[in-house]
Amino acid sequence: MKNRLILLTVLGVALGGGAYVRAQFGQEPAKLSVVKLKDDLFVIHNEYVPGNTTVLVTNEGLILVDDKFEIDHANILAQLKTFTNQPVKYVINTHHHGDHSGDNAKLQAMGAQVVTSWQARQNMVDGSQPGLSNITFDGKATLHLGGKRVDLFHFGRGHTNGDIVALFPAQRVLAAGDLFTVGDATPQLVDYAGGGSAKEWPTTLDGVLGLDFDQVVPGHGTVVAKAEMRKFRDIAARLRTRVHEMIVQKKSKDEISKMLASEFHYAEFHLGMSLDGLLVELR
Repeated sequence: MKNRLILLTVLGVALGGGAYVRAQFGQEPAKLSVVKLKDDLFVIHNEYVPGNTTVLVTNEGLILVDDKFEIDHANILAQLKTFTNQPVKYVINTHHHGDHSGDNAKLQAMGAQVVTSWQARQNMVDGSQPGLSNITFDGKATLHLGGKRVDLFHFGRGHTNGDIVALFPAQRVLAAGDLFTVGDATPQLVDYAGGGSAKEWPTTLDGVLGLDFDQVVPGHGTVVAKAEMRKFRDIAARLRTRVHEMIVQKKSKDEISKMLASEFHYAEFHLGMSLDGLLVELR
């Protein structure tokens, strides 16, 4: 069951806290569809949960970025068969959450190697997750397969402490994971138990935005232009500033909660997960 659930934090404990709740996602296979970005680059997409899966096709096999929940394994393979017969050689996890890494173990059993930041692997170990990464890196790494290339970058903390992005330079496409989302999760919640940071998130996105790409595959939502990520970065910076200002003004928790709901469209669920952690970090 663990790999079918997203591990979310109860953020009322000061940053060293370790209490968790589990959001009941991944209980049924998602309805998937394929979005073609380039002749050799595809997205296995679904409406919101789980996250997007990006697929680079080469004549020596496939490189996947994120692999949804374990329960989506058969559906992912079926979607792959609609555009390629190549096997999966590498799976890149943008971070450790189960909606992005839950199919690791089954794909590893088929011969795939899993790549993460070393921070994400440690979060997997701490959470006793199956499908631990085989390869880790810090800072930057590059995968070469079938004459094609994927550049991996870890710029710092954001959604978690282990978030990475995958750049397909020849295709000018970036797979961003949950450092950038489109739709209901904007702005995304911070997993403090997983090392995330609302304070550092905008700076991390500044590093990402310095890369050369035209389109972004978000962790959740539809593929968009790079300009949308810049807007998201500005929202994240404004949120950080607004919360800090209200803390300095000695506004109550309830007043800050109402501000987040009205100005940043935080749902009650996201407030329950994020508010106490934001107050501790941005004080």
